[in-house]
Amino acid sequence: MQLLLEWASAWSERRRPLFTGGVVPLVNFLLSAHITGLAIAMLLYFHDRLWVTAFASALAISSKTLFRAPIGSINRHFFNPSNFGISVTLLLFPWVGLAMPWQFTAGLTGVGDWLFVVFVFVLGSFLNIRYTKRIAVVLGFLVGFVLQAFLRAFLFDAHLLAALMPATGIPALIFTFYMVPDPATTPARLWAQVIFGASVAAVYLVFVTLHIAFGLFFALTIVSAARGIGLHVLAFRTRVPGLRVKNWAD
Repeated sequence: MQLLLEWASAWSERRRPLFTGGVVPLVNFLLSAHITGLAIAMLLYFHDRLWVTAFASALAISSKTLFRAPIGSINRHFFNPSNFGISVTLLLFPWVGLAMPWQFTAGLTGVGDWLFVVFVFVLGSFLNIRYTKRIAVVLGFLVGFVLQAFLRAFLFDAHLLAALMPATGIPALIFTFYMVPDPATTPARLWAQVIFGASVAAVYLVFVTLHIAFGLFFALTIVSAARGIGLHVLAFRTRVPGLRVKNWAD
């Protein structure tokens, strides 16, 4: 799908495809699709029906071309590809589920359980601080997640530890550190990053209160869609003479 879409884009723009020119450009070009496919295969539970992975991955990769919004002088995709593919697949096929939270640590015991989680936490924090510059998105989401747990405990008599527990599973950590703070689909400004992450937690609160499963993934999809719509509205308004607008979406 990645190769097909790039070939079609290059043909329409009368330019050379980005994957041509040797093995290194081809490998570099396919890294994004490779990461998307791995994330989907790790997070979805589909028994032995491997076509589910192919479907979700193709959908995820194509979303980068189908759903784009103007940011400055360029158009960029606003859905996290893996999250979008997972969300749509979960909606279309109710028999598909998510990987069990203990899937990646079932063979670990004692200190190993903690060390693995610490490794994922530290590595994710380092990547978002050093490279993606999106640690504010992670912090906004985590603070919002803790607040929604306290709200549920206070308003709905939910057990506090049970409300906090979903954030400790490995799939949830992958979602927190490697999916929510995607640098290509999140705002660049600091406070906008915090608001984006907190908004995902707030929408998750609505889903979990309504007893809707897979709320984390649906919440990120909805917040990303709202940001994409906001970017389109902003671009339209900036083209209207005399209107003064603030770039709140980015």
